This record gives sequence, C-alpha cells and structure tokens, in this order.
Amino acid sequence: MDSEVVTWKREAHGILHVTLARPPANALGTPLLDGLHAALDAAEAAGDVKVVVISSALDGFFAAGADIKQLSTIDAASFAAYGDRMRAVNDRLAAAPFLSVAAVDGLALGGGLELAMACTLRVSGPRGRFGLPEVKIGLIPGAGGTQRLPRLVGRGRALDIMLTARQVPAAEALAIGLMDRLTDGDAVKEALTLAGELAKASLPAQLAVVRTVDAAFDLTAEEGFAYEADQEQELFETGEAAEGIAAFVAKRRPDFA
Repeated sequence: MDSEVVTWKREAHGILHVTLARPPANALGTPLLDGLHAALDAAEAAGDVKVVVISSALDGFFAAGADIKQLSTIDAASFAAYGDRMRAVNDRLAAAPFLSVAAVDGLALGGGLELAMACTLRVSGPRGRFGLPEVKIGLIPGAGGTQRLPRLVGRGRALDIMLTARQVPAAEALAIGLMDRLTDGDAVKEALTLAGELAKASLPAQLAVVRTVDAAFDLTAEEGFAYEADQEQELFETGEAAEGIAAFVAKRRPDFA
C-alpha cells in the first residue's frame, strides 16, 4: 500500500520499510504528513511489525523541513492545524507499539530532523547534515525539536544548534549523540541491518527499556528506580520473559512474537 509520496513494504519478518519521496526535498507538507500517518496506520494494523525503518528515495535529502511555500499561503488557524498534524506524526512515532530507525544520508533539517529525532534510533551516512534553522524565518522548532534535541545532546549543544541555525555534519552528530550510528556506506542498508538485530529480541522488553530510559529525564532517581522495578515485574508476569528464560535454560533461540 502507498500514497503518492510515501510508500512502505516488508523487508523481512517484523520489519516495515517506509520511504519518503516528495521531490525536490521531501518538504513536510500535507501530502507527506498524510502519507506518514497512513504508513503508521499500516504498521499498527499489521500487528506483527517490530521495527519501522524510515528513509528517503531522494538523493541528498532525508527531509528538508516544513513546507515553507504552504506556510506562506495560510492563516493563523491553518498554521495551528498544520503544526498539530506535524506534531501528531512525531508523537505517534515516538509512542508507537514498535521501534523505529531513521536512515539519513543527506539533509535532515527542521521538521525533517524532528521526524528523525522522534524515531527510537538514528543511522547516518557520510553525507548526513542536521539542523533546526527555524530562527532564520522567525520561528522555533515546533514539532518537538526544542524538547527532543536537549534530551539527546544536552542543553548547551542544543542551544548552539538552534540559535545559530547551523548544519551539523555526520561525524559531529555521532560524537554528540544526535546520531546513534555512522556508516561510511549505505545508510539504508545499515539501518535495515540494525532493524534485523532489533527484531530478534523481545519487543515488550525493548519498549519497556525505552519507557524507563525516557522516564529518567522526568523522574527523580528514587521515582525512576521504582518505575524500573515495576516495569521489570510486569515483564516477568505478563511479557515474554517466560519464553526467554525457558529458551536460555534449554540453550535454544527464544521464539518471541
């Protein structure tokens, strides 16, 4: 199934590959946002997707950001609706019942970087360049950028990137934690390899890891330890721990869903 600018296909068991293709730069206008929502609908409806990989079919671009031409034609109410639609994609992705990997080998700017940051993990190729340049047009990153970037790179680095509107090259992005893996080769191939690694483990346990790590930014240490213990107990009682433990004892590969 596909839309005009977003397509998706199964790459392997448990892995869905979503591709953005809205020339010339994958501007995040209504068509691309609607396509992303449709792709997430498909992933959720499938019921057995463990990892979604998001990449671009356009050479040199992951996504260049908001559709500025669209913004130039709308009023305040339409601008609010557009922002809500963009935030909804990122929020759905961040809270999805599966993991996600962004594969970037080109420009990921503004909303494009916000989309990548909403993914669980990010893989960059050598041409990856990243930025949140909204101050250049009198705005701020409004689809999660001001909240997710500091959590990834820290307050000072986040302010440096956003206040200067500069583009961060791939090697620096890896060094500061904006990207999680850097490959000298094909970013999509590397992301799919990573997705294959992720798909082998217990998804309920992986999602619990993400929840507890994210909670560390919002809870006190004492609250975080208690939340971690609750998540661990729930996995033992209702998750896939029984299968994982049995497989370990039997010295076989676990049969996770």
